[in-house]
Amino acid sequence: MTRSRKNRTRRVRYLTRKPSTARLDALVEEAIVDAYGDAEQRSGLSTMIEEHLELPFETKVLGQTVVVERVELTDADEIVAVCCSGKHRQRVPLLDLPLPKPPPAGAEWIAAYRRWLGG
Repeated sequence: MTRSRKNRTRRVRYLTRKPSTARLDALVEEAIVDAYGDAEQRSGLSTMIEEHLELPFETKVLGQTVVVERVELTDADEIVAVCCSGKHRQRVPLLDLPLPKPPPAGAEWIAAYRRWLGG
C-alpha cells in the first residue's frame, strides 16, 4: 500500500470513529468555559461548530442532495445548518441534519452539541 493511500485510510477511519464520551465532555467544556446560562453556552457551542466544521459539504435531506453552506444561531437560540439545492435554501436544525459518511472534519462538535443537550 502506498504512503498516500495509508494516510487517506487512516483519515477515513479517524473521521468515521465516534468520539468517546470523555472527548465530547472535553469539547463541551472548551466551548462553554466562560459561559453563564444556557443561551451563552449554546452560543459558545455554535461558535466552535462554525469554526471547526469543514464547510461546505454535501449530504441528503429527505432524499435530496443538498450542500451545507454554513451554520447559524437563530434568534430563537437554535443552531441550524443552511442547506441549498439549486436556488433553494432551507434552514435545518443541526440536530436533524443527517451527516454523510464519512462525516466532514469537525463533525465531533455536532456530537458535542448533542451531548450538551443530553442526547
